[in-house]
Amino acid sequence: MKNYQNVTVFDHPLITHKLSILRDVNTGAKQFRELVNEIAMLMGYEVMRDLPMEEVEVTTPLAVAKVKVLAGKKLALVPILRAGLGMLDGVLSLVPSAKIGHIGLYRDHDTLEPKEYYCKLPEDIAQRQVILLDPMLATGGSGSAAINFIKARGCNNIKFVSILAAPEGVERLAQDHPDVQIYTGCVDEKLNEIGYIVPGLGDAGDRLFGTK
Repeated sequence: MKNYQNVTVFDHPLITHKLSILRDVNTGAKQFRELVNEIAMLMGYEVMRDLPMEEVEVTTPLAVAKVKVLAGKKLALVPILRAGLGMLDGVLSLVPSAKIGHIGLYRDHDTLEPKEYYCKLPEDIAQRQVILLDPMLATGGSGSAAINFIKARGCNNIKFVSILAAPEGVERLAQDHPDVQIYTGCVDEKLNEIGYIVPGLGDAGDRLFGTK
């Protein structure tokens, strides 16, 4: 895989540790959901490191202090259904005032291309910074399509956050959308013949919701 300037791979020990447990076939649905939530929160902390600040004055019990607060940057969190829902609460706990959109995509098992079945975004999405959430960046088709939907509504301030990625997915997303910053917990070895990340962690949606 090439080195792309718009790709960040986290090396935080807590993210690495929790991802290791997440991979384990013996990790049940309850713990899997908890880990996805925790990893998303840890990632969100770093993803939002560049939020703009402004100086204000507050009165403490002892004096008036000049302090910094968020400069009113409008955020929107957009999970790609269904697996992206598992990451939503973790990031939302950091920014409870963020608006939420949803993009529903499924992957055609024959072509491996994404098919849209739902897209609902905040009306003012063009004025917001969007954090797009999907645990798995596999072929990159779903992520690229979701970004296209958001851009079509006038928004060009987008970050893509995944827990796990394949080299093929990173390369496609980086090439299709070089203006979008990509964050992931680990880039694995490859995709298999049916488009699953290897060694990966299986189907994130099925493991989140106990459907297999």
